[in-house]
Amino acid sequence: MKIAAIGGGVIGGGWIARFILAGHDVAVFDPHPEARRIVSEVMANAGDAWQRLYQAPLPSPGTISWAASIAEAVSGADYIQESVPERLDLKHRIIVEIEAAASPQAILASSTSGFKPSELREGATHPERILVAHPFNPVYLLPVVEVVGGGDAAQRASALLESVGMKPVQIAREIDAHIGDRLLEAVWREALWLIKDGIATTQEIDDIIRYGFGLRWAQMGLFETYRIAGGEAGMRHFLSQFGPALKWPWTKLMDVPDLDDELVDRIAAQSDLQSGAHSVRELERIRDTNLIGIFHALKANDWGVGKTVSTMENRFYAREGKKVTGYPLRLHEAHVTGGWLDYNGHMTEFRYLQVLGDATDAFLIHMGLDAEYRAGGHSAYTVETHIRHLAEVRGGTRLIVETRLLGYDEKRLRLHHAILDDRGETVATGEHMLLHVDTGANRTVAMPAALMRALEAIIAQDRAPHPDHAGIGIRAVRLKEASA
Repeated sequence: MKIAAIGGGVIGGGWIARFILAGHDVAVFDPHPEARRIVSEVMANAGDAWQRLYQAPLPSPGTISWAASIAEAVSGADYIQESVPERLDLKHRIIVEIEAAASPQAILASSTSGFKPSELREGATHPERILVAHPFNPVYLLPVVEVVGGGDAAQRASALLESVGMKPVQIAREIDAHIGDRLLEAVWREALWLIKDGIATTQEIDDIIRYGFGLRWAQMGLFETYRIAGGEAGMRHFLSQFGPALKWPWTKLMDVPDLDDELVDRIAAQSDLQSGAHSVRELERIRDTNLIGIFHALKANDWGVGKTVSTMENRFYAREGKKVTGYPLRLHEAHVTGGWLDYNGHMTEFRYLQVLGDATDAFLIHMGLDAEYRAGGHSAYTVETHIRHLAEVRGGTRLIVETRLLGYDEKRLRLHHAILDDRGETVATGEHMLLHVDTGANRTVAMPAALMRALEAIIAQDRAPHPDHAGIGIRAVRLKEASA
């Protein structure tokens, strides 16, 4: 699928990065003299973030091509993402140019945070294919995107966006500023008054959000958070208890202070004091690292945004497994980050098991035991593991795992993994016994014929003898009796 991006600023650059990292080619038009530098810097941050976010092998990135005109960029494109400044007259001129050169079937999605599809469609030749696809920054990490416009185009756009790791939310009725920005606007209005009235500083307001309800919102949203606040009686109790407060004069949401020079100067000065020690790029990297930590925590609980990470990893594992040639199978790679090190500066013990476990997951997906298969109520559980630690692994090392199938029967399979460092030296091995189970009944069951055939094809490639250490446990150590 060919993708075109019109505009490569903060939002446009994020879109370009997400599409390219997911394996799509992107043709870009942006007349800004610094566009190539800006996009390349966003791409660098995005590439680093994806390497740290996903444990699965990433797909080969797509290519970026810079077009000399809008017509050149959109020619032959299936999906066009417009991310130009928020001026309706400018967007109308851009849409006219796009429609003059693009295929009538191409989807034209605008990143606009405020305009409605009906406004964008005024005077369009093919208005039904013009949508709003409003993301949130950073686009290459935050998955939610508001899709407004309906119809077949919205369905097709949502399918594409989901395939690159986004969480499309189709909004049934168009409304100014959609949903997300209307909610943010309410908080923003109140925050301006708190500063105007001298009640709080930018630092204090941000601390209350990021150390308090912001963390709750990040993984549970607004209504589910309040449902829990209602205790065992749930949302009804919460509404009866706190609903009357809506009539109290707590906020000034219907009244906004003038953003005069004095208020602008006060906010800017406080923000400089709060964050001025870091460049914008440093703040972006700090933000990305924090988001990845939250994502990984939520992934461990199979909750919220963590599910989108798991879904993308399953796609990456499945895609990589189809390309694998040779034996032993090389299905998994890992990068040893600073958070993986112990007090000696070496990879800590439990990370070896994580690498081996991820390699086992990659093998299971490779043989056909993927997310779709697991959704049918069957999986494979590891029941025995033996790890040998053979060499030190330092931070920054790129690891690759070589996997062999040592044996199997209708209910069991036995794997051997060798973890190699970037010099090709074996730093650890792992041997694992797995059982095929019915997850609903929680008991072992025979594998279907398709999985058995896949295992037969894999083991047929193994012509080397088994490693000498395979099947051998920890040797007994005899302690010398203390001399009398």
